[in-house]
Amino acid sequence: MIQENVLEALKHVTYPGFTKDIVTFGFVKDIAIEGNTVALTIDITSSADEVKAQIKQDATTELQKIGFETTIITITAPQAPKQLSNSMSGKNIAPHVKNFVMVSSGKGGVGKSTTSVNIAVALAMQGKKVGLLDADIYGPNVPRMMGLDGQKPEIQGNKVLPLKAYGVEVMSMGLLMESGQSLIWRGSMIMKAIEQFLRDILWSELDVLVIDMPPGTGDAQLTLAQSVPVTAGITVTTPQMVSLDDSRRSLDMFKKLHIPTAGVIENMSGFICPECDTESDIFGMGTTAPMAKEYDTELIARIPIEPAIRIGGDSGMPITYHKPDSQTAKRYQEAATVLWAFIEKVNAEGGANNQAIQPTTPPGVSACSTTATTATAKPHSHEHSNSGGGCGSHNGDGKGGCGCH
Repeated sequence: MIQENVLEALKHVTYPGFTKDIVTFGFVKDIAIEGNTVALTIDITSSADEVKAQIKQDATTELQKIGFETTIITITAPQAPKQLSNSMSGKNIAPHVKNFVMVSSGKGGVGKSTTSVNIAVALAMQGKKVGLLDADIYGPNVPRMMGLDGQKPEIQGNKVLPLKAYGVEVMSMGLLMESGQSLIWRGSMIMKAIEQFLRDILWSELDVLVIDMPPGTGDAQLTLAQSVPVTAGITVTTPQMVSLDDSRRSLDMFKKLHIPTAGVIENMSGFICPECDTESDIFGMGTTAPMAKEYDTELIARIPIEPAIRIGGDSGMPITYHKPDSQTAKRYQEAATVLWAFIEKVNAEGGANNQAIQPTTPPGVSACSTTATTATAKPHSHEHSNSGGGCGSHNGDGKGGCGCH
């Protein structure tokens, strides 16, 4: 018996819920054969015990068919999310992702998607296993910026495989809908879409998933924070005071959602002339540092305006990858280094935890209902006369408020 025989036999083992086999998925590793004994490892993406048991049973059967008397099969899988038995338990619907980074802003048009793309690419260039989730449902620009415009992801069973570019796994609503199509969705649909992007995408075991959020502090941000423990939050702003006013709301949101704040990125901070390399102050510069200090965080980087950034974004050629010697690329690399150091610090201190912002009402009861005052449901100061669906707001005390689904 040789390894090729083993792999050929295991091609008959279909991954539960999919049409492809475990060999095609690349899950079979470390095959060792000695006489009529075979040992191997199957590295799967699900933490479900029934999936492990099914794969092990099917693999054993197929290997015995080709003459192996003893099969030693080790199944490795992501650790299942730890769930407590009370209503204040934490939650993680994507436990195979080690760290989550929320890239947020108080307003649109500040370069949040550009920042998310280049931070993700920089982390990948530094050797990290990185995913990039474009959660800006109404304005998904990441596919164009990553050179994936017009491409469609592959469907595997009832899951979706992310596309890959520049060493980064990528998923966006822009990859699932026709170009130019508008989404006229209510908040509940946005919340469901965010959950599905985390649960139903076949992300690898990522070191970090960078999440480009919609602007503002609404349903998408609350849903994400309640669905997974966000390791670090980054606020993107421009130097103008009108932008800083909105950025304060973003930083305040991180505090209320118990998201560790990695810092602020000041975008459009000065202009670098492509002819003379002179940096000029157009929109202001350095105004972000005092605001960051107000919220006990720091200015991670000042990213200048540089024509190559716009060209890279429009052409799907991120400046961090294609012009690594540019001043902008160097600053994104520095920002990625600072971010990763912050992530390691958070994990060393016990990691992120979204336990405190889980909804506190029992299943089927509205958090805005006047009857939702049972032993497990906190009464709210803004009770409504109706007893329909939850109002989707957050009460600002870090306890989830009416953020029920």
